[in-house]
Amino acid sequence: MLLLDRATGAWRDDVFAHFPEQLRAGDVLVLNDSRVIPARLYGARRRRPHEDEAAAGRIEVLLTERINTWEWNALVKPGRKLRVGDGMEFAGDIDTALHAEIVSAGEHGERTLRFTPVADFDRRLDALGHMPLPPYIHRDDRALDRERYQTVYARPRGSAAAPTAGLHFTPEVLGQIRATGVVVCTITLHVGLGTFQPVRVAETAEITLHSERYELSAECAEEINAAHRDGRRVVAAGTTTVRTLEHCAAVSRDGRLRAHSGSTSIFISPGFRFRAVDALLTNFHLPQSTLLMLVSAFAGRDRTLAAYRHAVEERYRFFSYGDCMFIS
Repeated sequence: MLLLDRATGAWRDDVFAHFPEQLRAGDVLVLNDSRVIPARLYGARRRRPHEDEAAAGRIEVLLTERINTWEWNALVKPGRKLRVGDGMEFAGDIDTALHAEIVSAGEHGERTLRFTPVADFDRRLDALGHMPLPPYIHRDDRALDRERYQTVYARPRGSAAAPTAGLHFTPEVLGQIRATGVVVCTITLHVGLGTFQPVRVAETAEITLHSERYELSAECAEEINAAHRDGRRVVAAGTTTVRTLEHCAAVSRDGRLRAHSGSTSIFISPGFRFRAVDALLTNFHLPQSTLLMLVSAFAGRDRTLAAYRHAVEERYRFFSYGDCMFIS
């Protein structure tokens, strides 16, 4: 774990086992409790009229957001060959198979799928789906990843990727944190394309993120409001938590957070004025990503890049299963 003081730019190396010592009694630590679903499906495109059997071909689908009971936003491969109206079959036995049709198409391989209604969709998805491990992790989907690629406090299903800053926590570390007088509460943001969307434009003003669904509970809203009132810190575990809290603060009429649910496409880049978050635990992110822009907005661009250079020199591990940085 790299510790970065955003006021001075000073950093030092540490380990995450000491993270509880970086917190103060009265801090409010906010976690994203969304649970990752086995969102990657492998199947086949149904044969179109007048095609021979060999023309259909294998497909890969990554479910990114549930729109309603049977419709999902998804990324599909091969994107150029899958058109509106195409049917898909995800084979299992009669008790696990799923069928879908592409009902609309977007840019960059995005599609909207409508699944054929079944009584036990989630059970079938659990049976057929693979955990959506990042593409730089080259191994088969293993049963172990169904637990390892989850935070220990994950509850509501819905994410297409883990809120990875939370992967560092264990029940023992959370127990130590609570024992020091830190308040721990959770929000939910279902991680989708909005979190990991690559930058495809030259100007930040042109960046528009996909929306992601969130929920803020009354308990967490009141704990954060009380911390702000008393001058105590709000510590966010992960960029998804930051985006949720800052969105909720931005839509508040009077600066107070209130329990509600909705969706956010908030994009945070240097120059953003933070209203809700005072400290941030985060992993190390890809260059030219919206996540690195968020961290640069929070800690300052030059200080963030200097800290990243140090992390590279010291051979910190980057990305989902990597090391972390605490910015205070």
